[in-house]
Amino acid sequence: MNGVPIILFALAILPAMAEEPSVDQIMARVAENQARAQDMRRAYVYNQKILARFHRTNGKLAREEKSEYLVTPTPAGIEKKLTHFEGKVERHGQFVSYDEPGKEININLDIDGDLIRDMTGDMTADKESKDGLAHDMFPLTAKEQAKYIFTLEGQEVYRGRQIYRVSFRPKPHAEDAEWKGEALIDAAECQPVMVSTKFAVHIPMAVKVLLGTDIKGLGFTVTYEKFDDGLWFPVSYGGEFHIRAVFFYARNMSISMVNSGFTRAKVSTKIAYDMSEK
Repeated sequence: MNGVPIILFALAILPAMAEEPSVDQIMARVAENQARAQDMRRAYVYNQKILARFHRTNGKLAREEKSEYLVTPTPAGIEKKLTHFEGKVERHGQFVSYDEPGKEININLDIDGDLIRDMTGDMTADKESKDGLAHDMFPLTAKEQAKYIFTLEGQEVYRGRQIYRVSFRPKPHAEDAEWKGEALIDAAECQPVMVSTKFAVHIPMAVKVLLGTDIKGLGFTVTYEKFDDGLWFPVSYGGEFHIRAVFFYARNMSISMVNSGFTRAKVSTKIAYDMSEK
C-alpha cells in the first residue's frame, strides 16, 4: 500500500509534464504577443528620459547628454518631441554646457559630438521599431527569431512570477544576426520580462589593424512591465561598452533610458463641412 500514494502522485503530475511547452512553442507565442503588444502601445503617450555618457579611459567624464521626450503614437510607429535637454563637454579641465544634442563645441574634430548623436539615435529612435529600440538588438519578433537558435535553460520565480529562462545565439551563417544573450519570459503570458544581449560577432583582426577600431563589452538590457491585459511596455533600457577607433580615440560609453507616465492618447475627430452647398 505504501507505493499507492507515489503512483497517484506520479499520475497527477504526468499531465503537467506533458503540457510543458517546447522552446519553439514559447518563442512562437512571444512573437505573436510582441506583435499584439506593439499595436496596443500605439494607444499610449509617455515620457522618456535618456542619459548618455562618454568617459575617457582614465575614468574622467568627457561628455554627457540628458534628454527628455514626449513620445506619441503614429500610424507607422512613434514620434518623439524633445521637451528638455542638458549637455556638457569637458574642455581643458572645465565643463562647457550646450543646449543641442550632439552639438560641436568649437574644435576642429568633435568625434564625441558625432558619435553620441548617432549612438543615441540608433539605440533609442530606430525608425523600423514600434518602440524606438533597435529592432535587431532584441530578437523577439518572428522576423528576428528566424535568425537565432533558442535554448530553454529552465524555469524559476522572478519578482514573484514564474518565468522561463531562454538563451539565444545566432544561427550559423545567418545575416544580420549579431547578438547573443538571455531572455526571461513570463510563463503565464509568454511576454518578455527582461532581455540581455551581448555582441556575438568578433571584429576581424584585419579590421582592427587597418582601421584601428575595436569594441569590447558591447551589451544591453531591456526590462518590461505589465500595464494591462496583453500590454507590456519596455520601461528601462541601458548598456555600456568600450570603443577604440582611428588609433588615438578611446571612450567608455554608456546609455540608459527610462519610460514613464503612460497615459492613453486622446483621439479627436474633426468633421469639415462644405459650406458652398448651403
